[in-house]
Amino acid sequence: MFLRRWPLGGPGCVHKLGLNLQFLQGVRLHVRSSSLTDACTLSKVAPSQAPNPSSPGKGQDAQLSPPEEALWTTRIDGRVRLRVDCGSAQQPPCTVHQMFCRTLEKYGGLRALGFKRQGVWEHISYSQYYLLARRAAKGFLKLGLERAHSVAILGSNSPEWFFSAVGTVFAGGVATGIYTTSSPEACQYIIHDCRANIIVLDSQEQLAKILQIWKTLPRLKAVVMYREPPPEKMARVYTMEDVLELGAQVPEEDLDTILDMQRPNQCCVVIYTSGTTGLPKGVMLSQDNITWMAQYSLQESYIFHPHDKQEVIVSYLPLSHVAAQIYDLWVGIHTGTHVCFAEPDAMKGSIMDTLREVEPTFYLAVPRIWEKIMEHIQEVIASSGFVWRRVLLWAMSVMLEQNLACPDSSPKPIKARLVDYLVLAKVRQALGFARCQMSFYGAAPIAAEVELFFLGLNLRLYSAYGLSESSGIQFLSGTSNYRLRSSGKLVPGCQVKLVNQDADGAGEICLWGRSIFMGYLNKEDKTCECIDADGWLHTGDIGRLDADGFLYITGRIKELIITAGGENVSPVPIEDAVRKELPIINCAMLIGDQRKFLSMLLTLKCILDPDTFEPTDHLTEQAVEFCQQVGSTATTISKIVGTRDEAVYRAIEEGIQRVNRKAVARAHHIQKWAVLERDFSISGGELGPTMKLKRGVVLEKYKAIIDSFYQEQSK
Repeated sequence: MFLRRWPLGGPGCVHKLGLNLQFLQGVRLHVRSSSLTDACTLSKVAPSQAPNPSSPGKGQDAQLSPPEEALWTTRIDGRVRLRVDCGSAQQPPCTVHQMFCRTLEKYGGLRALGFKRQGVWEHISYSQYYLLARRAAKGFLKLGLERAHSVAILGSNSPEWFFSAVGTVFAGGVATGIYTTSSPEACQYIIHDCRANIIVLDSQEQLAKILQIWKTLPRLKAVVMYREPPPEKMARVYTMEDVLELGAQVPEEDLDTILDMQRPNQCCVVIYTSGTTGLPKGVMLSQDNITWMAQYSLQESYIFHPHDKQEVIVSYLPLSHVAAQIYDLWVGIHTGTHVCFAEPDAMKGSIMDTLREVEPTFYLAVPRIWEKIMEHIQEVIASSGFVWRRVLLWAMSVMLEQNLACPDSSPKPIKARLVDYLVLAKVRQALGFARCQMSFYGAAPIAAEVELFFLGLNLRLYSAYGLSESSGIQFLSGTSNYRLRSSGKLVPGCQVKLVNQDADGAGEICLWGRSIFMGYLNKEDKTCECIDADGWLHTGDIGRLDADGFLYITGRIKELIITAGGENVSPVPIEDAVRKELPIINCAMLIGDQRKFLSMLLTLKCILDPDTFEPTDHLTEQAVEFCQQVGSTATTISKIVGTRDEAVYRAIEEGIQRVNRKAVARAHHIQKWAVLERDFSISGGELGPTMKLKRGVVLEKYKAIIDSFYQEQSK
């Protein structure tokens, strides 16, 4: 295995790769100022001046601008007009290679990538990282990577994922991630759609998927493996060591020529949507999308400050998702962050061990992970001694009260500082958050109880809102712009407007800026659906802005339920209300589109299998406590559902009625509900890779139960 064979953490590792720092200096001189000047001559377009890209050839804009510089394209080899209009959006465009070379000047000797091999942490510096990316780029070229074709990456987070992605961009290709949970059919669709010449994967399990479909992929020239070797010698299947050795055969001048030809307005990354509403769509991001987001958007939003110490993060969320890739990979390069990789089984529980060992200064998680951390802490508290439990709960109540009273980062009273130092700091240290300055959540809404729980631990969860189509973050919370339940304020250099607002001021969120994607690969109809004639991105999310510019997400247009009586119902607030009212409930999904009334599917909080991270039949400590409070002795889901436990079912019905009494109208009442025998999961198909609920899958999978609600009503 590549990194085991060449220990890159040592000072001599660069020479073991056949490269040296003198070579590195020579390469850096190839970044000429003329390249930046050329990039800056790209047209500047403000929203009011934007041409209609679907109507080329009309007016003066069509005469001055070549057709490849419209605001969007669906071709992977196309180019777009950059939206350079105001504020930080006027910053000169640059390519990924230019950004990396600037990083070398600042952070070349610092640790870039940390990884664990045989129980020992090893590290790669930024200079070594750059050299590996160049060598990978040349290896991919030797294997036959063509311009504007993809290298697809199907594997767990690792240094190889990173330098394969960067090397692909250096070589003039397009880096495309595939979720490790994807089926062979899903892999086939993506590899074909993105024109992949090469696929990089990490295990024999993933190789087996590709071998099933290779005959249907005429463009696929080679498979490259890391972490695990192929089971036997196979034609056109290489190890990462093979690729790097092949790269040594390609002259540096050949790669430099390709790098000199690159422009900020060409595609370099494709992010595939998770397919919650149909076939995945390939979101094309330009080099400018990536570098502008990394350099200006996040930096100006106070995530990463100028500092005299290096920031540390843990990479574990799927890099095929936009949030993880932007945050871990591209922002990491620009800011000189030390990225430490979790083990492949991170999502099965080992992430907590990694956090304690690494002690990151920043941490990003999807809401479901924060929920699981909360449930774990609650179980520990419940099993602790009486005195410690009372002390901790008291300390958390003191801190929660203080954080709610003073939501900014101003100094706290002496009482709050004492309980934090004497009690809460020990809990954060046990979690691995001793050095964590800021913690974030994104990809889905978070329950109010989770946000309040961590406020009690003095861990403020900052929200980030954005889409793959906006290169990640567009709104962001921070130390100076935090409000409970809010997604923060607009990132500098971006613009927002709400359309079709209702009486409460909520409307569809539309975005404009340098971060807006190039278009959906090979899908002109879908691109035209979300980018209007003036170039605004229609997100499909519904939100409202308060007087101070804080954004509050209230739902999604596609999730909006329209009952048979024509009543518009947003499901998320009702689902959140049920979960808040009934602490035994883990997932609640509202149903009622084109139906006479609303109904709901419920799942119970259960312990996850420590090896597979799959839902078990055993209730969590909090769920068991709920059962005891209502007069039930149940400790398993099957006991409750199988016997229709009278005490639990009565308590759930009473909780539903309390939610109904707070509803804005009778049409918003939940009239029927059912408890499912198993919690939603990724393996069950109900959740996507980032734990987002796939409503369409749930509707189909539990169709018989749902139909029974309405059949009974009609009798």
